[in-house]
This record gives sequence, C-alpha cells and structure tokens, in this order.
Amino acid sequence: MITLGNDYRKYLEPEVISKLKTLDLKARFIVEGFMVGLHKSPYHGFSAEFSEHRPYMQGDAIKNIDWKVFAKRDKYFIKQFEEETNLISHIFLDVSKSMNYKSTGSVTKLEYAITLAASLLYIIINQQDAAGLVVYSDIIQNYLPPKSNKIYMKKLFTELANVKPSGATNTSECLKSVLDKIKKRGLVIIISDFFDDADSVISAIKKFHYKKNEVIVFQIVDPAEKDFSFDRDAIFKDLETGEEMTTLPYQIQKSYVEAFNEFTNKIKKECRSFGVEYNLISTADPFDKALFSYFTKRMRLN
Repeated sequence: MITLGNDYRKYLEPEVISKLKTLDLKARFIVEGFMVGLHKSPYHGFSAEFSEHRPYMQGDAIKNIDWKVFAKRDKYFIKQFEEETNLISHIFLDVSKSMNYKSTGSVTKLEYAITLAASLLYIIINQQDAAGLVVYSDIIQNYLPPKSNKIYMKKLFTELANVKPSGATNTSECLKSVLDKIKKRGLVIIISDFFDDADSVISAIKKFHYKKNEVIVFQIVDPAEKDFSFDRDAIFKDLETGEEMTTLPYQIQKSYVEAFNEFTNKIKKECRSFGVEYNLISTADPFDKALFSYFTKRMRLN
C-alpha cells in the first residue's frame, strides 16, 4: 500500500495525477487516496465493509459473524464469501476525437476518462469481481471480456495506455452491438462526453437496464464546455468533422450555456427516471467524486 500521509487529497486531483508516468501508478494513487479519504470521513469503515462484509440480517448463520469487526464497530457483520461478492462489470470507454479536447486544464477529456477507467478496473478486480473493457468511437475498436485476475488487469491497463483518439461518436450503435455479448446481468459503466444524439444514446442505455443490468453513466466534460468562458474572438473547430466556425463567444455564451444545460439535463433526467446512476464530471473534478458514485452503486448490489 502506498503511504500518502495527511496530503492524500492531492492524489485525487487530475493536475497532480497527470504528472505520474504510468497508468497503473495513477490508478493506485487515486484508489489509495480515495480509501484514505473514506477512513477520514463520516463514511469511516465503509471501505472495509464494502470489500469483505455485509450487515448481519435475520436468518444469517451466527457462525459467519465476524467477531473482530463486531469488537471494533459494535455492530454485527457477515464475512462475505466469493460467490456473494462476484460481479461482472463492463466498462465502455469513448475514445472518439471529441474526447481529445482540453481548454486550459492539465488533461484532455480522454486522458481523464482513461485514468478513471483504470481506477475503476483497479478497484473492481481487487474486489475479486470480474471486469471487461469496451473501447469504442463510431465502431467497437476493442472488446476485452470480463475476467477477475490481476494478470488480466495488466492487459486492460496496457490497452488503456495505448488508446488513441479516433473517429466520430456513435455511442448508441456501439452499445447495442455489445449488448448480446453480455450473457449474465451485471454492472455496466459508460464513460463518454455523449456528444451524440441524446435520444439514441438514452434508448441504447435503456436496453441494458431492461436486461436487468445496473448502469452507471459518467459524462465527461471540460470546464470550458460547461461555461463557454472564452473572452476573445475565436475559431472553433469540430474535432470529429474538422468543420470550423468563427464567432464572438460573448455574444452566444448565454444561448450556448442554455443549450448545453438542456442537453445534459435531458440525459440526466432520462437516466434517473429508470434507475441509471448519472454523473456529470468535469475534468477539473477530483477523482473521488466519480469513485464514490461507483462505491455507492456497488454497495446497493450486495
């Protein structure tokens, strides 16, 4: 375990993490920082209970009570067995060209998304759950089916480290093309900017929900994409089509922000209406915001 000390918070900041050389090191620092934060927060004990225990319920065998945990917390917890904790997870990662954008921050949307995906894989596999990876743009670029061993985690990290932005975004078709490969219900995590047709994306996400999968959506955006805070004449280029447009940002800022909020709110509202966990994540946000969303969803599945 990495020793972080009292400055653990900085290891959740994208600017700090971006300076680390390897993806596995980034994931380890983020996860360790997150776990230290849980121990220092009102959620103290959450991480230990999450990984190995669940609360005692009427009908559970008394022989399975973990008395060491009871001595520490004065509550009854049952030691979980492997079959209770095993979950199959698929992480969908959008690597389209629009994900290659950054304004004044230290990381692009894609770099943030890759690091988030690696951190989630690190947690999932270390919890003895199975994790797979789907890399997509307008087509499926690679599909690595779920496995739960740490050697396989290195293969997943290698795939993530070699990702290059390419193609347009077609989240809907890519999600649907993998749907039939998921034979056992589990957890589906989608990481994208969703700069796509909102209705088709929502329709595809619903199909996973209808097949009894739990779904978490992370919509990754750059701060400038949220507030459009450009203060001079600018030429804007579509990273996927190459189309350019010259405009005075301050003249359209209000309309842009309204349209952006309408777009993200539509996805959020539709997702939450059928139980999908939706998260709007800025590339300036510490990574614990996204990780906590995963942890709370995983706890509900125990």
